[in-house]
Amino acid sequence: MGKIEGVEQGTRNSHVNLYYVKATSVHNTPVAYQVASRAKNVEELKLTTHENHPDGVVIYSIYGENRDKVVLIRQYRYTLDDYVYEFPAGLVEPGEEFHQGAVRELYEETGLTLEPLNVDPAYEKPYFTTVGLTDESCATVYGYASGEISKEAQEDSEEIEIVLADRAEVRRILKEENVAIMCAYMLMHFLEDKEPFGFLHALEKEI
Repeated sequence: MGKIEGVEQGTRNSHVNLYYVKATSVHNTPVAYQVASRAKNVEELKLTTHENHPDGVVIYSIYGENRDKVVLIRQYRYTLDDYVYEFPAGLVEPGEEFHQGAVRELYEETGLTLEPLNVDPAYEKPYFTTVGLTDESCATVYGYASGEISKEAQEDSEEIEIVLADRAEVRRILKEENVAIMCAYMLMHFLEDKEPFGFLHALEKEI
């Protein structure tokens, strides 16, 4: 196992920062590594705390009387200079329970109301996003969305289109569009499962 010798904070921004890590590898060679993090300082980094509290939340929600549409957003991202399909998502605020954060974020991005499902923690606990670049982790909240689409609560810095996609549109999106990987894997479930959230019952059957 490698050994971290020291960490230096490179930026001081509100939402994401860069940290420089000096370490020695398991092969006793020096390592210089860069980590992007939501942490405000070195003390909050996961490599310091060794705790995995979710930085953000991703919302997989189903919409419609027949529960046959999935709620997506098509968002412009500066990292690509292009649009990408994603699930509604956002940061968990300090002291906020992540299910509550999901309800808030879905409303802010889409105007819709989320009714979260109670699922096994194995399916919703925070998992790491792109661990080669960042210590960010996100919890996933599943549920049913209702109400009318609205952009009124979106931030001025956001460029988001709201998409209610049926299976035919999901298939097209996966074939033809830019898609975030966490979203893509769940959309594959949506395509194949007769019950959209059927896979959530797998652990119940094993117990």
